[in-house]
Amino acid sequence: MFSRCRLVFKRSSTFSIKTSRTNASRNGIRFSSTSPISGPKFSGSAIGFALLSFGLGLSISSFVIPRKDDRVQNFPLASITPLEQLDPPRYGGEEDLEKCIEEIKRVIGDEFVKNSPVEIDHHTDNGFNPSKPLPHQKPRYIVYPLSTEDVSKIMKIVNQYNIPVVPYSGGTSLEGHTYSTRPGIVLNTSKMNKILRVNVDDLDAVLQAGVGWQDLNEYLSKNEGMQNLMLGCDCGPGAHVCGMISTNASGIGATRYGSMASNVVSIKAVLADGTIIKTKLRPRKSSAGYNLTGLLVGSEGTLAIVTEVVVKLQVKPGYETVAVVQFPDVNDCTKSMASFFKKGIPLNAVELLDADMMRCVNYSDLVSKKFENLPTLFIKIGGLNKIIVDEYVKEVRAISKSNNCNTFEFARTAEEAEELFSARKNALYIMLDYGFNEISPDAKMWITDCAVPLSRLASTLQQLNDMMKDYPLHHMVLGHGDANLHYDIFYTPDQFEMCKEAVDRMAKLTIENEGTCSGEHGIGSGKRALLELELGKDTISMMRKLKLALDPKRLLNPDKVFKIDPLDENTE
Repeated sequence: MFSRCRLVFKRSSTFSIKTSRTNASRNGIRFSSTSPISGPKFSGSAIGFALLSFGLGLSISSFVIPRKDDRVQNFPLASITPLEQLDPPRYGGEEDLEKCIEEIKRVIGDEFVKNSPVEIDHHTDNGFNPSKPLPHQKPRYIVYPLSTEDVSKIMKIVNQYNIPVVPYSGGTSLEGHTYSTRPGIVLNTSKMNKILRVNVDDLDAVLQAGVGWQDLNEYLSKNEGMQNLMLGCDCGPGAHVCGMISTNASGIGATRYGSMASNVVSIKAVLADGTIIKTKLRPRKSSAGYNLTGLLVGSEGTLAIVTEVVVKLQVKPGYETVAVVQFPDVNDCTKSMASFFKKGIPLNAVELLDADMMRCVNYSDLVSKKFENLPTLFIKIGGLNKIIVDEYVKEVRAISKSNNCNTFEFARTAEEAEELFSARKNALYIMLDYGFNEISPDAKMWITDCAVPLSRLASTLQQLNDMMKDYPLHHMVLGHGDANLHYDIFYTPDQFEMCKEAVDRMAKLTIENEGTCSGEHGIGSGKRALLELELGKDTISMMRKLKLALDPKRLLNPDKVFKIDPLDENTE
């Protein structure tokens, strides 16, 4: 067994020969020796010859013997990086963190660096996330950059001191993406909220990372020449574009406009060492080089920090109405949904609410109209004008009747459409209100996010309902037209472990039905084990290799999506 040796001279007239680990070190063997020069004296020519011979040996060995340093550890001669091949990441200590913060303050100003208890608590719990940091994992500082250049300067300093960084913006994520697992820095981009340019003729907009999708749509609606434009992805309230990109979010409009992957033209981002990159310029299509835009969408801040983005803008329909269709059985709902798509009807949204969710809707004061407690489809139908939309309405009605619908109601005015769809629009607040008043004041809601092929939707939903009979937990279902199901479960603090077990079983059942554990919320720290179950260990090891290529020190959002530390014993 050979090791490549490094000859290191020291001022004390000693040298050390450090042998790096070879494959044997993976079995727990570590090689290292340091000794001063001793023994008889040699002539200058003899010493020179010895050193020359030693150097030749080093040169030859470099071609055949791998050196086990960070570079080799991250890039062994394999296409994947299994977790067990890694050493634990090495992060800076308390002194390094304080030095790092002082340098950051000099660069961006004291007023943009916070560490009050209020700030720290705000960045560790949004009220919806079951994956919260433990006390020793909380961040130490929150930094607020104002530009791409600020982020670059911050990351150059952070890289120097090896401090872990968690990107953060709207804080609406549901799987622990924006929560720290190691005490370090949260980089909050919410102050980077400028709409830099709207290119009306190109149907795109250039935004800073901290722009909220609602703010963008409001801006467009108030500016002349832009009122008919919008961002098609309509996620949960408060979401910012960088977070939507990081999780490949979608929302109610995904049926028509797709997820963020379909709505991003290009991305400007900062890498772990502070390098600024742009994935491409502004063409609607490009085959120039790797699809780096696609690589960063859904990467959850583990590969780079998104700082600017060019998003596609959609043209609002000239006329739009809303239909509410109720069925005796959820299978009839899903059959109708499949028929709508096979018929080629361009629906702007199709949302499924089960009978339990409709009971919640009728309980709430947020909705003026009351419905039967039956499985229901809320459908947005839009087009160029009323004549075209009326034809679509006829088709939707006919398909619904062929699938045993009880009632079919559609809006005849914009006001009626707003009223009808408000039941779906306010669903989150409706559920929270119901849980607080009817279950327990300390009731929490676990929002799941599975998705299956459309043909498997009805059978999967039935299996999930049968499975949930094993648990005394209130639950209800919201589903998107792309077969993305949010099975929302209420639990009290003493029911947390029970609820977690149900959620894990639910995800595994979805995977068995050729689905995914996450349709739009992402993996974060809460679904890492499920991701490995879904995609396999080798696929995760390939992702890990990509991570190490761009972030060799493992500074960016550590411990999210998959494990990066062989000492990480968390089972999630």
